[in-house]
Amino acid sequence: MTLKESFNNAKTELSEFTTVENPDFRLEQAIKIEDDGWELVISYLVENTNKPSRAFAALAAEFQFLRLYKKVRINAGGELIGFFIYNAKE
Repeated sequence: MTLKESFNNAKTELSEFTTVENPDFRLEQAIKIEDDGWELVISYLVENTNKPSRAFAALAAEFQFLRLYKKVRINAGGELIGFFIYNAKE
């Protein structure tokens, strides 16, 4: 399984977690793992549902979208076998 194939499979799986028409998937990090699969960090856009309260609205910028970062593992057969919260300190 190539990196490009793994990235495309991950995008297909992750697309179910966003309602944004163009989630702008980005490959942020890739590590080849022993079983000929890949561990990928992928970012994508989701709708920002965390709107500030009126009291703090003047202090906070309201963004329509948020960029999420997720770590996924894709096996040699192209299946998503792991989906993790991404922690940059790992």
